[in-house]
Amino acid sequence: MKFKIIRTNKAEESVYKTLYIKKSLINEIKKVALNSNTSFNNVVISMITFCLSDDAGEQNDEQ
Repeated sequence: MKFKIIRTNKAEESVYKTLYIKKSLINEIKKVALNSNTSFNNVVISMITFCLSDDAGEQNDEQ
């Protein structure tokens, strides 16, 4: 399954965490957010969720 931007759901409890990210990576994530009409945070959460999902594991097995 290809990575998709997901809309966040406020139903689950959330906490704040700090990440140190290279400026070049931040710029790339901002581009994805702009093109997807969503927030920087939503893109990062979508990426993490996808990487931890079974779909990501299946995609890696195919390569």
